[in-house]
Amino acid sequence: MSASLFDNDSVVAPLAVRMRPRTIAEFVGQSHALGQGSPLRRLLDTESDASRSSVILWGPPGTGKTTLAQLMARAGSARFVELSAITAGIKDVRDVITTAQENKSLYGLQTVLFVDEVHRFNKTQQDALLPGVENGWVTLVAATTENPSFSVIAPLLSRSLMITLHSLNNDDINRLIERSLKDERGLRNSVSLDEDARDMIVRLSGGDARRALTVLEAAAAVATDLGSSSVTADHVSAASDHNIVRYDKAGDQHYDVISAFIKSVRGSDPDASLHYLARMLEAGEDPRFIARRLLILASEDIGLADNTMLPLAQAAAHTVQLIGMPEARITLGHVTIALAMAPKSNAAYLAMDAAISDVRTGAIGEVPPHLRDSHYARAGDLGHGVGYIYPHDLPEGVAAQQYLPDSLAQARYYRPAGRGSESAAQSVLDRIRGLLGRK
Repeated sequence: MSASLFDNDSVVAPLAVRMRPRTIAEFVGQSHALGQGSPLRRLLDTESDASRSSVILWGPPGTGKTTLAQLMARAGSARFVELSAITAGIKDVRDVITTAQENKSLYGLQTVLFVDEVHRFNKTQQDALLPGVENGWVTLVAATTENPSFSVIAPLLSRSLMITLHSLNNDDINRLIERSLKDERGLRNSVSLDEDARDMIVRLSGGDARRALTVLEAAAAVATDLGSSSVTADHVSAASDHNIVRYDKAGDQHYDVISAFIKSVRGSDPDASLHYLARMLEAGEDPRFIARRLLILASEDIGLADNTMLPLAQAAAHTVQLIGMPEARITLGHVTIALAMAPKSNAAYLAMDAAISDVRTGAIGEVPPHLRDSHYARAGDLGHGVGYIYPHDLPEGVAAQQYLPDSLAQARYYRPAGRGSESAAQSVLDRIRGLLGRK
């Protein structure tokens, strides 16, 4: 029978807990918020309770919110108390604040109160935090995965420093994995990690440090139970209940699958579109990258055939940025189906490229005098603005005057495709061009 990774009695907590940073030097990620001189760095470096502000940490899971709260408490030699908004009530909050008040008045001991998922507290529960924050009895560190502007009451927001945390990048996750493999608190060099297995863990983590270390620990246990000292992608797959998705984000699979995805949406096949979307998400593709590609498609392949699709894609991109994975998969599936089923037209795309082509080949011409700027002295003497007809003065709102340069007077860039909303566009365009004298 093979030896277990966990024969050492001191190894009782999950790997993600054992590897929690003890100092700011061990903390990985969030360099944008932890630079020297930044407000958060000052809070972590100072030992003075007087200079401490309450903090709201907004970011996806596994980005270090709990760790930062603990480091803040350690820096000021403060008492650390953690409450979860999922299970705690008003009585729990008041008990913590009462004890914190006593500790400060009797012993000069500051309390750092960490409230996880603070957005789950209702207004009354959040109100209960105010006396402790206002009187300095507690330094509140509130963590949330939702936008605090909408989920945290204004009095708490105004008394707190808001810090936005980001998902860890691949380099950050790789650093955590490497440290966990070697560190005495981690796997103590008891196993090695194949490159494919490492890549798979990084992809599965989705920028979540806790998830990465959880999968690593489970995969190491699978490998050890099978008598192997080397963790492979098969072990990771078995440990994470994920099939191995062969997908190199820097290689052919990345380009092939995103190409098939876009072409399936363009081809109005929602089922194929969802298949390729699922492949990308399961392989750990950045959901923001997918959302950006759908934004492009909304104008390039649908355009004026359905003008509602671009705002929908834009709303989806914002939502994906806001909520992250795994919930973002729902939004991406929603917008993918909508774009796939929308009428298609590349008329706007072709029109823009045709206009650019003329400009690039020198078909430019002079701006007609009546369209030139006339808001300066002697402009009229040069003929600028002379003869310009103000469209709003006419019943039809369309003035029969030349807008294009002489050399392009008969140019036709926009040609409606006749699908969706563009089915009525041709008759409208013919009427407008008739009023302009450009039939």
